[in-house]
Amino acid sequence: MLLMAKQPKAPRPLTHAQVWTALDRLAERAGLSPSALAKRAGLDPTTFNKSKRITGEGRERWPSTESVSKALAATNSTIETFVQLMGDGTRATQSVPLIGFGQAAAGGNFDDNGLPSGKGWDEVALPATHDEHAYALEIEGDAMKPAYREGDIIVVSPATAIRRGDRVVVRTTGGEMMVKELKRRTAKMLELAPLNPAHADRTLDADEVEWIARIVWASQ
Repeated sequence: MLLMAKQPKAPRPLTHAQVWTALDRLAERAGLSPSALAKRAGLDPTTFNKSKRITGEGRERWPSTESVSKALAATNSTIETFVQLMGDGTRATQSVPLIGFGQAAAGGNFDDNGLPSGKGWDEVALPATHDEHAYALEIEGDAMKPAYREGDIIVVSPATAIRRGDRVVVRTTGGEMMVKELKRRTAKMLELAPLNPAHADRTLDADEVEWIARIVWASQ
């Protein structure tokens, strides 16, 4: 009896939707909108906009390999991560502590390392961050517009490395808590840009900073 070798299944082709989904998720992981990701990557802010994904004639428009490469570099991500983000439409979730920003700023909700502590925290299931100490803050008020609005949730990862241009949560030794963009960091000082253009830049001496952590995702 002649046995026929089993033929391997042909690989499924990469789809237009998968690539754009991965870019959207890459932006979310960095706490950015698609246009903000494009801007951080040094591209035209409209490069990743949904309106640019289909031509006027109805044909699919794909992002260039150069733009994807720049987006990965801007978010300190690998091509392996990008492939994982394509997924199959499902997302891994993680249960993280949640508290309102105003309540978080009060004493007793963080330990000396900037990790959640105390009994004021709730829990919420959000996209996985690969940081077991990640937590979520619910934005209150409009002081952080246009970046964040009332009711938005941001996920903060104390274990994620911070680079210039990242959005961060900072707590001072005086008990003040703020959300800013990191402009510059040295051994002696921290220079921060406001999310609301109506506010001024802020500079803190290193010994004024109790802790700083990166925002890795936002519900927008």
